[in-house]
Amino acid sequence: MDSNVTYLTLGGLLEVHKYRYLYFIIILIAYIFIICSNCTIVYIIWSHQNLHEPMYVFIAALLINSVLFSTVIYPKLLIDFLSEKQIISYSACLLQFFMFYSFSGSEFLLLLGMAYDRYVSICKPLQYPTIMKKTTVCIFLVVAWLLPAAEIVGSLIMSLNRKLCNFTLKNIFCNNSIYKLHCVLSRTISIYDTFVFINVVFLPLLFILFTYAKIFTVTYRRSREVRKKAAETCLPHLLVLINLYLLGMYDIIIVKLESNIPKIVRFLMTLQVILYHPIFNPIIYGLKMKEIYKHLRRLFLYMKRTC
Repeated sequence: MDSNVTYLTLGGLLEVHKYRYLYFIIILIAYIFIICSNCTIVYIIWSHQNLHEPMYVFIAALLINSVLFSTVIYPKLLIDFLSEKQIISYSACLLQFFMFYSFSGSEFLLLLGMAYDRYVSICKPLQYPTIMKKTTVCIFLVVAWLLPAAEIVGSLIMSLNRKLCNFTLKNIFCNNSIYKLHCVLSRTISIYDTFVFINVVFLPLLFILFTYAKIFTVTYRRSREVRKKAAETCLPHLLVLINLYLLGMYDIIIVKLESNIPKIVRFLMTLQVILYHPIFNPIIYGLKMKEIYKHLRRLFLYMKRTC
């Protein structure tokens, strides 16, 4: 080991020496499923012309984001399960922290793009082709991936040269629990992180809830067929949003109350943060979106016949 590099111990794993192979198999299967399921739906959207619409483009972007999010966490976890010591350099930890929150923030902004697309489609159908142009979708995607990264890099820079008085993270990966390692809690970082949270999570959440409230208000006055169509396209997005919001709350609770939470509870809650969402997304969109499900079913029937 390089003596000039600061290493941290990841102390969140529960009896890793006893259950290392069980952990490894569970996470490996989960990671393979995440990559295969998300990439399959992305391939279906990419390969079928009738799915080249803003709504499906946003879904593909969300699923790609899930794969990237998982890749930030899972490979390092798999290495840790088979290692005698679960360690990470402070610089690598900060990088994982940065990427974890960047992709998490992108998720909220991609859901915002979906909500806006559904709002225009249902509430302003005649203006839809002029509003939701290819350029508009591209702007949404660029902002969704760049804005969280641009804002979270501020937290990264402020944490780079902080003096550390603790070198053990009570977690299995690097999230905002790294602040617990600092000798002095920075008020500047706390204020800045609150600003980022409002920009990347709270304001998009308010906008999404507002747009869906408008959608359901408008569709309530229309025919049953319109209400059914709106429910079919909006319900999956709402389920994903609720799931993401709850997991975000888990992440905050784990850090804020980590000293009062038993290790096994903290471990299980952390697993939920990294497991549920990337697994949940392809299942929801694969089963609940009629057009995607139709092509997915055809693909599986074709594979069954060829095998």
